[in-house]
Amino acid sequence: MRIRVDGAKCQGNARCWALAPDMFELNDEGYMEEAVIDVPDGDQEKASRAVRACPERALTLIDD
Repeated sequence: MRIRVDGAKCQGNARCWALAPDMFELNDEGYMEEAVIDVPDGDQEKASRAVRACPERALTLIDD
């Protein structure tokens, strides 16, 4: 499983980071930048919650 980040949609609410700070990295201004994040084994549920928490829908789950 991976997470695609659409940096253009991110508004800096950081709800993803609040739920999974070890999975998401914010820039100096508190925004997510364009990225594809590999979800560690065992963290699929945490990743799914973080994606659903994004009000801008800047995150998308990719099932491998």
